[in-house]
Amino acid sequence: MSAQSTYDQTTGLPLRMILFVIPMIVIALILYAALPPPAAVGCGLAAAFVWGIIVSGVRIAAQWERAVVLRLGNFQRTAGPGVIYVVPFLDHARFVDTRILTLNIPSQKVITKDNVPASIDGVLFFLVSDAKNAVIRIQDYQFAIRQYAQAALRDVVGTLSLDELLAERQQIQNQIGKVVEEHTREWGVHVDSIRLLDIEMPEELKRMMSRQASAEREKRATITKAEGDKLAATNLAQAAEIMRSSQGALQLRTLQTIDGLGPTPSNTVILYPVELIELLRTVVTSKTTVAPPADARSAPPARA
Repeated sequence: MSAQSTYDQTTGLPLRMILFVIPMIVIALILYAALPPPAAVGCGLAAAFVWGIIVSGVRIAAQWERAVVLRLGNFQRTAGPGVIYVVPFLDHARFVDTRILTLNIPSQKVITKDNVPASIDGVLFFLVSDAKNAVIRIQDYQFAIRQYAQAALRDVVGTLSLDELLAERQQIQNQIGKVVEEHTREWGVHVDSIRLLDIEMPEELKRMMSRQASAEREKRATITKAEGDKLAATNLAQAAEIMRSSQGALQLRTLQTIDGLGPTPSNTVILYPVELIELLRTVVTSKTTVAPPADARSAPPARA
């Protein structure tokens, strides 16, 4: 006898015991008072046998359970939750759990579209929406849906590349759940969701992906630094243009730079007037403009 059959037979056993014992005590007292002892014993045993058969049909279905009652092998009704009664020797009640159930999807070895081997495991969340079909149309709906989920996972992942497998996990989960739902709906089972837990790849491929990610991060850092240098150069050029057009701004900047050196013994500051530099630059420029070219001084005077 399977575990499910044992549970179907034992559910409601405490209630059946109470319904059997209390009336039998009352009947025994009545028979003992009304009949001689030998007759009372015989009638009591007969009454206990009949009453035990009647009481054996009492079942209790929990709030999350539904009982599928078969009479002589044919579907009779769906009962529960609460106290239900099945006719002894004629009816059989099969209890179905209607809560959300979880099934582990063992690690599946798959080959992606770009021929990369991977191992994927996950978990399946589902519930029984129609207890009648879950009992009549399929022998073991939990085993069947687990096997179908494994096959759907391999089929869906086989149509994707490795990059799509790593980047579009949510879409893959939805697609697998949709495929499983389409084929298990007629079994009275509703797939709530499927979650991929882990994706294992070869170690060599992991190292290559790590190097690629490191190179990509270095590339982004170099681009960011270059953009920062470009922006700094643009701002410096604008600041230089402003200072060139305003002597006061240039002098303030010079004083700010001198103040930033700090009065430390290791720093020797020699103040050199900016005006003197400009004066020397003007003198050198004027001499270069007035002095004749060297070729003109060395040439002989022209004859008349």
